[in-house]
Amino acid sequence: MDLRTIKTFQTVVKHKSFQRAAEELNYAQSTVTTHIKNLEAELGITLIKRGKPFQLTEAGKLLSEKGEFLLKSFDHLQKTLKECIDGERGVVRIGVMEPTASHRLPAWLSAFRDKQPNILFTIQIHSNQMLVDMVERGDIDAAICATPETMAGASFEPLFSEEVVLLSPASHPLAKRSVVYLRDLADEPLLVTSAACPFRRNLEKRLVELGIQPLYKTEISNMLALKYYVHASLGIAVVPKIAVTPPPAGTVAQPIADFRDGLTVGILRMFTSEASHPATEKWLRFLLDQCAGRCSTDLHIF
Repeated sequence: MDLRTIKTFQTVVKHKSFQRAAEELNYAQSTVTTHIKNLEAELGITLIKRGKPFQLTEAGKLLSEKGEFLLKSFDHLQKTLKECIDGERGVVRIGVMEPTASHRLPAWLSAFRDKQPNILFTIQIHSNQMLVDMVERGDIDAAICATPETMAGASFEPLFSEEVVLLSPASHPLAKRSVVYLRDLADEPLLVTSAACPFRRNLEKRLVELGIQPLYKTEISNMLALKYYVHASLGIAVVPKIAVTPPPAGTVAQPIADFRDGLTVGILRMFTSEASHPATEKWLRFLLDQCAGRCSTDLHIF
């Protein structure tokens, strides 16, 4: 069924006149007549009783009622499709690691939503390696995570550097130091995340470079939970500064003088997604603008 003929029919019904419908639609009256005849032939029914006054058949009344809905639905569909093409509407599938997911993403989303209220998000919060796997499988459009060691066909664009600090119980000797160095962590019971955690691996790399053998006391898989274990005086931990600002009561957060370089966090995506949904592109451009100047590392191509 041609939507043009439905629109012609609705216009005829509106004016109760073929001539006035032709004037509104800027058609010849013969074109309007042809549209109605074609519509009746296609449906196999008479829609308008011939003669005067203007009258619809029962089928014509039904089509008039439903036809209005069809046209409005089609107009809405056209508008929605245009918004999708323009990036004004769509679904963005992202994955995020902690602490970014809890401490940065909500504010970013709020600012973005103010500008783009019709874009929906599905957010997966997982470990760095799981996010890398999800990007590779195409389960998500992009991940905000640490740099993977290697990943064929992917790009990583840095956003910011996640600064870390030493978190200690207030009663711990290190908490009273004016300056703390990595060497001060030797023989101290450290609370750490899992071995695959990029924050732990970044710390271990620096300790190994200095010839320091860390003493692991407890391994906790959740990065954000570390501060509660420090609060319970179960050990000390090197944690993202943003996750302990302000530090929990009874703890002290201190910068580590020789460990100022934070963990680089950025956007990981597959090359095949470079021409992804316009809404995703709009979101990623927004992120890059939000974080402009926060990281000196360049785009990394795997």
